[in-house]
Amino acid sequence: MARGLWLIPLLPALSSAVLLLFGSRPSRRWVSLQACLAVLASFGLSVAALARLLGAAEGAAPLSGKLFTWVASGSLSAAASLALDPLAAVMILIVTGVGFLIHVYSAGYMAGDRDYGRYFGLLNLFTFFMLVLVMASNIVLMFVGWEGVGLCSYLLIGFWFERPAAARAGMKAFIVTRVGDAAFILGLLALVAAVGGPEFARINAAAAAGRLAPGLATLVAVLLFAGAVGKSAQVPLHVWLPDAMEGPTPVSALIHAATMVTAGVYMVARLNGLYSASAAAGPLVASVGAGTAVFAASLALVQTDIKKVLAYSTISQLGYMFIGCGVGAYGAAIFHLVTHAFFKGLLFLAAGSVIHALSGEQDIRKMGGLRRRLPRTFPAFFVAALAISGIPFLSGFFSKDAILTSAYSGGHVAVWLLGLLTAVMTAFYMFRLVFLTFFGEERTDAEVRRHIHESPPVMTVPMAVLAVLSALGGLIGLPAVFGERADLLGRFLSPVLGAAKAPPAAVEWNLILVSTAATAGGLFLAYLFYLRYPGTPARLAARWPFLYRTLVGKYYVDEFYGAVFVRPLLRGSEFVYVSFDLAVIDGALNGTAAAAQAAGRGVSRLQTGRIKDYALAFLLGAVLFLGFILAWKA
Repeated sequence: MARGLWLIPLLPALSSAVLLLFGSRPSRRWVSLQACLAVLASFGLSVAALARLLGAAEGAAPLSGKLFTWVASGSLSAAASLALDPLAAVMILIVTGVGFLIHVYSAGYMAGDRDYGRYFGLLNLFTFFMLVLVMASNIVLMFVGWEGVGLCSYLLIGFWFERPAAARAGMKAFIVTRVGDAAFILGLLALVAAVGGPEFARINAAAAAGRLAPGLATLVAVLLFAGAVGKSAQVPLHVWLPDAMEGPTPVSALIHAATMVTAGVYMVARLNGLYSASAAAGPLVASVGAGTAVFAASLALVQTDIKKVLAYSTISQLGYMFIGCGVGAYGAAIFHLVTHAFFKGLLFLAAGSVIHALSGEQDIRKMGGLRRRLPRTFPAFFVAALAISGIPFLSGFFSKDAILTSAYSGGHVAVWLLGLLTAVMTAFYMFRLVFLTFFGEERTDAEVRRHIHESPPVMTVPMAVLAVLSALGGLIGLPAVFGERADLLGRFLSPVLGAAKAPPAAVEWNLILVSTAATAGGLFLAYLFYLRYPGTPARLAARWPFLYRTLVGKYYVDEFYGAVFVRPLLRGSEFVYVSFDLAVIDGALNGTAAAAQAAGRGVSRLQTGRIKDYALAFLLGAVLFLGFILAWKA
């Protein structure tokens, strides 16, 4: 199995190479079939690898596959090698499994696009880099995947680059994530220098043994977390993700559910030994996660673009995952990552089905009454909304409560309260979205209304599969109150992430009841606001206009960045361009050229084409030469 591990990421890579080189030549059916089968084959190999991992003896080393030594400099060595332990196994199943469903859906959603081959080529390249990221045995190779998914996100967000908004969104995603990556590189270099090697096992062992000074461990953990803040769109580097909705909807599903934005959570969980060794890093991670969860949820309350509601929802749910990591519940964080892949992937695919049915319309104010017109899309979206809201006993209920319970029982009461507030807002904005999209009167234009249609099976079947997973996926991680061995996922991940400490059963039941009541409260408020008394939101907006404008303006974070960073940088660049580039560099070059041109013009005057002029010049030269000789002899 050693070298065979490389087949898991290489199959999508080979498919990508073929599609990007020859994707415009074969038929569309061949393109989609080849792309989907490559990811399906990777999923099959992932299942086989998982089976082998489950069959290994307890305490056995992870499966590994080394191709060659990649970096060798003095005592430092980094190999091109993969490792498959329980954490990596869970991640590759999500990347290839959910990724395959999104590929199949894309075959229908992108059927009319002229760059069909390029789209699937980039989609498979995205899958390849994410698999490298989660399977790398060392942080140097992981960084290749880390930067690779950043590149692919730029290319896919700006896939329709002829649209200025899409081109700007792709560039914004690339630049903002580079800010976090700059800190990540510093942390990586400091960590490798301190530990003496880049292997994850070595890093976590050194941290656990106390071989890293507390201050250094905190510094490195914070620098690496800054990279995670950018990649996973946490405050203050969250601003790229809502704009990323300019890309095709299946791309949004892949980014949010199975690839890029989960990379930061995975990195923190992978380096759990390092973060556990720092007394300050964990609370920082939990605080940023809790603050982001509330911040993004508040913005989702007023969004009118169906995809941007889901984008802010993702930012908020990622905050939950970082809460789990920050309070030491790494298993609960990964559990929520898994369930989030199911219901968020489904939400985006169902939203894409709505957009497809409405001929590209994304404004929920122009929807309504679609549950009768989209009989397969509506139940899928509804199940996903129930799951993300934490309705018992769907997948999000179990994973969200695992994080909140860990935060409360660990003494992080403020974080728990923020998480509880986020739960209320999540139920509210999700059912605001459901009610405005699928209930009430139809508000679509008459022309659009005549063409509303349900999506084809190639799009609805993947949605149905994800609906089942969104409903039942939480059964892999039941809380301790259901029995000691109920948490199958937690026990599987415990060799890598450690075992979770369950609070007393009475405390856990009370926390579950409080969380459920909070969710029910948010859902009921949404019902009152958008079904029972639909004029209430407008009255509240009129009563508190400043608050409403602030939320609609997204707290003016983009405007702040524009005023403090972007415009001064542009003005400074323009000043340097005019005063130095044009005046000095171009001036020197142009001056040299002008001098050479003037010299050439002067010499050219000696070339008259007349023989008598040349004879006279020859005679004068001879006279001057003889005069010089005579003067020298004298």
